[in-house]
Parts: sequence; structure tokens; C-alpha cells
Amino acid sequence: MRFFLSAPLFSIAASLLLLWQGPAMLLSRWHPALLGATHMLTLGFLGLIMMGAIMQMLPVVAGTPVRHPLWAAGIIHTLGTAGIILLCTGLILASPLPLQFSLPLLGIALLAFAGLVIFTLRHAQAQNMTARAMRLAVLVLAATVILGLLLLSNHAYSWWLQVRVPLTNLHLSWGLLGWAGILVIGVAFQVVPMFQLTPAYPAFMTRWLAIILFLLLLALSLGVGLPALRLPLGIALSGGFAWFSITTLRLQNQRKRKLPDVTMNFWRGGMLCMLFAIAIWLSGQIFSLGENGKYELLLGLLMIVGFAMSLVNGMLYKIVPFLVWFHLQSRRKPGGPVVPNVKQILPEKQTRRQMWLHFTALASLLAAVLQPSVFFYPAAVLFGVSGLWLWLNMASAWRTYLRVNALIVQFRQTPSGA
Repeated sequence: MRFFLSAPLFSIAASLLLLWQGPAMLLSRWHPALLGATHMLTLGFLGLIMMGAIMQMLPVVAGTPVRHPLWAAGIIHTLGTAGIILLCTGLILASPLPLQFSLPLLGIALLAFAGLVIFTLRHAQAQNMTARAMRLAVLVLAATVILGLLLLSNHAYSWWLQVRVPLTNLHLSWGLLGWAGILVIGVAFQVVPMFQLTPAYPAFMTRWLAIILFLLLLALSLGVGLPALRLPLGIALSGGFAWFSITTLRLQNQRKRKLPDVTMNFWRGGMLCMLFAIAIWLSGQIFSLGENGKYELLLGLLMIVGFAMSLVNGMLYKIVPFLVWFHLQSRRKPGGPVVPNVKQILPEKQTRRQMWLHFTALASLLAAVLQPSVFFYPAAVLFGVSGLWLWLNMASAWRTYLRVNALIVQFRQTPSGA
């Protein structure tokens, strides 16, 4: 829960940064404030939630828990959160000192997490599709972190790095398409049929898609100096993600239970954003828009806020109430306090309203790229309110856990509950 409670605070901080800096930060992808806001969302929001979710899911998908999970979670969360704050501060202020302090903190936290997951998966009892994809995603995370640390050291110590732009693009590709993309695909193979009551994904896709995407990203990295390879590899990567997105949407339309579901709607929106991003990227290749700032910002917003944040936000509304219910139920003794069900822990009315606010904020952010003078400040406010609402929902579930757990402890300490 410490990961899930901390993450929305970074999206709130990003919205405050937008309000502070104003539309000028959209003039270039290299604007210091935009770099800071990007890492608030990718590391602060997405990174923390994905790390927390993986540590919780390992016993389920791999049949083996993380050793000393509370200690591991506490160390990784503390070092990682401090490192992210220092990194974003240094980027925004263009100050090397916070960047120098963030370098070892982020390196230790993220590489220790990657090593912990790889070590745990080596002892996995089950080698299912999700475990395989998770292993590949964490390997990509390690590569993304190493590239990021190299770029960070360049900012922190001002040494000359001639290939900074290609390495930055690789860092972005590995982070969004590899770490987030492959992890989402692997998790989807298990949780979409389970939670959304859809048919299973095609067997060929579950067996090969994550591996194919990993190999394509590897080929893209090895051919970074060969421009002729970038377009065909990019088209192949786009085709793989489009295949996954279209298949997910098709399976959702075949779901057994047609009742409305907030998580499914978050996923549906995320898949549409992925397809929209692919269409814009292909258009950019046709019309040579690679150096167009608005084109790059639209792609970044669609992939980070539209695709990744939508899916992660939706999954929180399944993971958190289930974990609260599960932990309380496991502690409860017969005759003890009643444990609320998952719908009571996080009522759908609260989650649905936050979902619509999230997508409204996304639409406003996209409009702000095209018409910043009109949409920039409303978009920043909407995005901040959406993050605040998500945090309040997480805090509400946590307060429910604390309240009911206190009753359970009190019951167990009384003679009648002994």
C-alpha cells in the first residue's frame, strides 16, 4: 500500500508544476520542467505502482513470495521515492547537486528491485505466460535504468555525451514499450480473462508476443546507428502492440457478464489510446514529423497518460480493494467483526467519477498541446484533481483497513475472541 498511496502524489505534483511553469514548458521536449513532469509520471506514478503490484503478484503468478517482503518493500520504496524527488527537483531547476544525490539512490532502488524479481522468478514453481513476460519486462527495466543512469550522470556531472539524443530515445522506447508495454501485456493475459470475464487470449499470442516484442526492441537498440532499420523495426513493434490492443478490445466485447465495470473501461480507453498513438506515429513517419514538438508531445501524452496511466489506474481499483479484503479476512477469527466486501471498500460511484475525470483531463491535455492558450490551465487543474481523487480513493480503502483491523485486533484480545 505504501507504493499505491505514494504514486498519486506525483501526478498531483506534476499538475502543480504545470500551473507553476505555464504553457512555455510545452515549447520543447527538452524543457527542464517538462523533463521533470515526465519523470514524475513515469517513475513517480507508474514506476511505484508497477513495483508495488509486482511484489504483490509474484506469489500468485510465480508461486513464490519475495523474501522478507516488508523489509524489501520498505527499502526499495524509501530509496526510490527519495531518488525520484531529487531527480525531478534537479531536472526542473537544472541543478546538478540534487541529480548527483539521486544517482545512487535510484540506481540502488531500481536495480535492487529488478534483481529481486529476477531472483524470485528463478525459483518460480509455475512458468506461465505472465511469469515469462514479467521476467522479460524486468530485464528491460534493468536496461532502461542503466541507460537512465548514464543520461543522469551526464546531466549531473556535465560530461560530454555525443549520442545523448539517440540514447534518450532508446531510454524512452525501452521504458514505455518494453518495461511498461511488455509488463502490461503479460499481466493482461491473466487478469483480463480473470477480472473482466472475457475469453482467453489466443495461445500463439500468449506464447510468443512478449518474446517477439523483446527481440524487436533488442534489434532496435543494436541498430541505433543504422537509420534504415528504425522504420521497419518501428512498424513491426507497432504491429505487435496494435495486435494486442485490438485483441483486447475484441475479447472485452465477448465478455460473459455485460454489467458496467470501471476497470474494463479504463483498459478500453488505454487500448484506444495505444491505437491512436500508433496511427499518429505512422502519420509522422509518412510526413516526416520527427522534429515536430507537438507531434512528440501528443505521442508522449497518449502513451504515458492515455495508455499506461489509464491501465494502471484501472488495475488499482481491482488490486487495492481485493488486498484490503484478503488481508482482513485472513486475520479475522470466527465470530469476529464483519469484513466489508470489495464493493464496499471502494464503491463504484467513487471510482467511476474519477475515471471520467481522468479521461476528461487527458482530452484537455491533448487539446492543450494544440491550443495551449485556451486549454493549458484547465487541463492542469483537471489532471491535478483526478490525481487527488485517486489518492483519496486509495486513502479511503486504507482507512477502512485500519478501522476494521483495529476491531479484529480488539476482538482477538478479548476472552470471547480468544
